[in-house]
Amino acid sequence: MDCGVITKALSTIYEQPCVEMTSDGKTISAISDEGLCGMLLEITGKQESGFVPVKTFYGYTGYISCQDISLLAPEEAGKWEDANLWVTDGFCVDVVSLPKVQGIRLISLFRGSLLEVLAWDCEEKGWAKVRLPDGRVGYVRNQYLRKKLFSQRGALGEGIAQIPVSDEAQFRKSVVETARSYLGVQYRWGGRSTAGIDCSGLTSASYMLNGVLTYRDAKIMEGYPVHEISEDAKKPGDLLYFPGHITMYIGDGMYIHSTGKVGSSGVVINSLNSESPLYREDLAEKLCAVGSIFS
Repeated sequence: MDCGVITKALSTIYEQPCVEMTSDGKTISAISDEGLCGMLLEITGKQESGFVPVKTFYGYTGYISCQDISLLAPEEAGKWEDANLWVTDGFCVDVVSLPKVQGIRLISLFRGSLLEVLAWDCEEKGWAKVRLPDGRVGYVRNQYLRKKLFSQRGALGEGIAQIPVSDEAQFRKSVVETARSYLGVQYRWGGRSTAGIDCSGLTSASYMLNGVLTYRDAKIMEGYPVHEISEDAKKPGDLLYFPGHITMYIGDGMYIHSTGKVGSSGVVINSLNSESPLYREDLAEKLCAVGSIFS
């Protein structure tokens, strides 16, 4: 089994080994997901038309361009996962050649990318010395780094690796804060970054950054920690499911989601309360399930 690590800032994962497909007689994008720099993938088959089939560490499958990854033997992938990896935590985070704002920009990364931190405070206070997955060494403001709480060992053929949640109240607070940090990001079909994100991209990224790997699509899937609960039992951080859509409940009848709705597109907050100016009647009337990782 070979593995791969994404070396581009953002890499599209396609449904098929091509960038386009036909639907209802129209040519549309074949995007199904996105991978970010530093993320590990399991290579599941042979190259086809410049693409390789992959499975993400959170269990999602697709095809990725050979140009976007470096192939790794399992032991090399394990070394990367076991390195001192931290997660970028900003809309756009520059990695530069020197610990100065005048440094040459090596790459610009989106929230959720992975870097190996070689030194937290290096020659200049506030700058971390980091290594990119392609081996280049640079510097980044350490204020834009957050602790990596999730495991990528699923890309090593070990199954989806979950980290136990020890503090329910803190998790709920943190996952809602993380989702809120994407407010204003544009809606992008298949997206999962601050460059653009879709509904399940928002919820899965918010959970992932807090250590829990959920299913990538807008459904409750066996083998993942989210299970159905009663609507009356919902609490902040739980997930609300609609036909083909998913949102995160944040309390007081409000939810956050990424939506393609005309006039209110992107990551926004809406309400289940019909008396609220943020009420979305088209969604509230179609709520079909509530999911939680807690009993």
